[in-house]
Amino acid sequence: MPDRKPTPLGAATGLTSRATSCQQGRGSGPANRVTPEPTSAHGGLSWRRRRVLLLNTTFEPLTALPLRRAIVLVVCGKAEVVHGDSAGLMLHSATSSVEVPSVIRLSTFVQVPYRGRVPLSRSALMHRDNHRCVYCGVRAETIDHVVPRSRGGAHSWENCVACCTKCNRRKADHTLRELGWRLAETPRAPRGRHWRLIAGLSETDPLWLPYLGEAAA
Repeated sequence: MPDRKPTPLGAATGLTSRATSCQQGRGSGPANRVTPEPTSAHGGLSWRRRRVLLLNTTFEPLTALPLRRAIVLVVCGKAEVVHGDSAGLMLHSATSSVEVPSVIRLSTFVQVPYRGRVPLSRSALMHRDNHRCVYCGVRAETIDHVVPRSRGGAHSWENCVACCTKCNRRKADHTLRELGWRLAETPRAPRGRHWRLIAGLSETDPLWLPYLGEAAA
């Protein structure tokens, strides 16, 4: 059999007119479209803001899709549901029902282009430092610049750490040397595709954690 070339990521996940027509083709008109309206009150978390983890065929995490786009991929046969909604929510149309997905997997392997440095975000920084204050170890609530911005410190992975409010106020615009504090580990930029995905998320569904690896631990 001839070798099949990997599908570009954009082509596999884009909400194209072809994908839309596939969804509509399941019925004879608009009444047969699957409309995202959770039947449970728990779905009030509004489906418009919900995201679904998209995996490659190899189970490598690719991105977090809007729920509507994820439903289109599943309905068109371009992806399968790996994990449904933890509350068992369903989406209904006049003639069919679709399980609300939390994690889906593409049916065709896609090639992911190499990307450089992971962008700095509050979510990713908190994940890197395990949501713990690097100074005292309690739960972190904010971000601190090791070398204060007022003293020339950069807003970078190497100069930002997770911090509790108490330590943040005490440190203020002092340096670690002035306070006699020391860091257990030198802050570094994380590496890996998992981190690029985490950097763009404000929150993570617990069902995603096994696929995000050590980066989400």
